[in-house]
Amino acid sequence: MNRVTAVRGQRIAEVRLTPVLVGDPPLLNVQGVHQPYTPRLVVEVVTAEGVAGVGETYGDTSYLELARPYADALIGHDIADLNGLFTRVNEIGVDETRVDHAVDVGGLRGVQTADKLRLSVVSAFEVACLDALGKIQGVPIHTLLGGKVRDEVEYSAYLFYRWAEHPGGAGHKDARGAALDPAGIVEQARRFVDAYGFRSFKLKGGVFPPEQEVAAIRALAAAFPGHPLRLDPNGGWTPETSLRVAGELADVLEYLEDPAPGTAAMAEVSRGTRVPLATNMCVTTFPEIREAFLTDAVQVVLSDHHYWGGLRNTRELAAICRAFGVGLSMHSNTHLGISLAAMTHVAATVPNLDYACDSHYPWTTEDVITARHEFRDGRLTVSDAPGLGVQLDHVELARLHRRWLDDDGTLRDRDDAAAMRRAPEHADWTTPALPRW
Repeated sequence: MNRVTAVRGQRIAEVRLTPVLVGDPPLLNVQGVHQPYTPRLVVEVVTAEGVAGVGETYGDTSYLELARPYADALIGHDIADLNGLFTRVNEIGVDETRVDHAVDVGGLRGVQTADKLRLSVVSAFEVACLDALGKIQGVPIHTLLGGKVRDEVEYSAYLFYRWAEHPGGAGHKDARGAALDPAGIVEQARRFVDAYGFRSFKLKGGVFPPEQEVAAIRALAAAFPGHPLRLDPNGGWTPETSLRVAGELADVLEYLEDPAPGTAAMAEVSRGTRVPLATNMCVTTFPEIREAFLTDAVQVVLSDHHYWGGLRNTRELAAICRAFGVGLSMHSNTHLGISLAAMTHVAATVPNLDYACDSHYPWTTEDVITARHEFRDGRLTVSDAPGLGVQLDHVELARLHRRWLDDDGTLRDRDDAAAMRRAPEHADWTTPALPRW
């Protein structure tokens, strides 16, 4: 019996949804500061033959409310019918009154919509089905996606302004300390280089007035000459400010990410600078591509399989970027090792991966897999084990789920502004209107 025949008829008999709260450092951004714990959802699909596959996505309440009826609808679904996953999710209604059409703080990726919500849920199920299919066929996910074109995937150091600890000493404490000025950012970068060997650096901006963040990039350029540098203020600047910063840093920036909010503002900036502009905010769905590409608003798209609807949609996005000559990299939100494995598999199959990928993973000290991923020289080796190549640590999964169960509801939805207000000196903090400067 060949492998294709062996898969046919394998149907989903059980779906396990496990929301967890994962420790997160006090990392600052334009919205505020990360909460002590961030919600994630672990999805397991189990076939009638007992083969289990695993995926991961956002764990906020709005995602859980959709994932639960979706999981019920997939009982009996053919594990190999990946296209049918989208048909099923589109049949489930979403309460529009529960969808926040403001900036989606969960990923700082533009506004939240019902369609984005559906895609972010289906992505975890697609990865879980691919994981199970890979185990059934005895092949890695990258083989199911057409085969890898590289054996290693390069990642970038993701630098943040951060406090030494959360307000009131909440959450897990680490020894990495505060980073609130150029010297602190350079020291943070050195630790990341020593620990993981990263060769490029991205600074999350939009926290301080632009001149302070320009100084931090200049300090990084002096400390690491020739290393690619990126700055991402998450739409925090006007086009005028964006152009000023682009001019001041034109000699050192690899790209400037989402300096101004929205495609029209990005197009205005693009017309005035030769610094490439990247985005994970104004190109986050297929319908948004046309305007951004035809107006040359962006030169680099940061893909993210979570909100593009999975690994196969990510490959479709890559093909469109390749056709238009637009660069490609990968966005990251706070995530666990399941998502990092999925990111690495799809990145390994994309010919036009033009820049090192983002990853929050070094900031995450908790995980639900049995063996943490290890960066060497800023790269991850692509697994050739069946499926994702990771195994669930059920003890840790249960522990992090217990934390979610014990929470009074204040941390089950990411809210960077609320976390900011817990600091006495920011008690009157409100989410800033963009642009901020």
